[in-house]
Amino acid sequence: MSRITLDTKCRLCRSAGTKLYLKGIRCFSAKCPIEKKGAVKPGMHGVKKSGKITDFGIQLRAKQKAKRIYGVQETQFKNYYLKAKKLKGLVGNNLLTLLEKRLDNVLYLSGLSLSRSSAKQLISHGHVMVNEKPFNIPSYQVNLKDVITLDKKIIEKVGALPSDESDFKAPNWLDLNKQKNTVKIISEPLIEEIGNDIDINLIIEYYSR
Repeated sequence: MSRITLDTKCRLCRSAGTKLYLKGIRCFSAKCPIEKKGAVKPGMHGVKKSGKITDFGIQLRAKQKAKRIYGVQETQFKNYYLKAKKLKGLVGNNLLTLLEKRLDNVLYLSGLSLSRSSAKQLISHGHVMVNEKPFNIPSYQVNLKDVITLDKKIIEKVGALPSDESDFKAPNWLDLNKQKNTVKIISEPLIEEIGNDIDINLIIEYYSR
């Protein structure tokens, strides 16, 4: 299994030319390399201008960006696309919905983890419950009325969470209870609320080649 370190995450953002928010709230600080030096590509030739990118290259970058944002591997991401094709509605919207409904992503969006990678770790180590039952599968697709709870013991170790901030607001399809550190799924994800700046049409074009 591939492992992405903290330094690697910054390199991925610089390679993409934009923030992917792989470190969660840390990406909003002044320490972010993109904030300090701009989106210079990693490596000794990063400051040099690259040649014109082909259509395939643009599509590939869009797909890689989405993969890295959600922390999904290639095979798993393609499986999401194939599943999205079988569902009713627009393939692009279905794909985004499947990604948004991952348990690790819900934990992050609700402010109960510092980042998606942190959410994966919390879930894998058994610190998260779904409907009062321990759950250790980060890719689990949440369902309507599911209630996700973060173990109180781990909160003391993690420290301050984004949900602790008075101005933090979870997406409208999630009902966050800050006092109990729980979040309930009250509707399907709203496509217009997904703010990852992902060009889903380019991804569909990539897989439709």
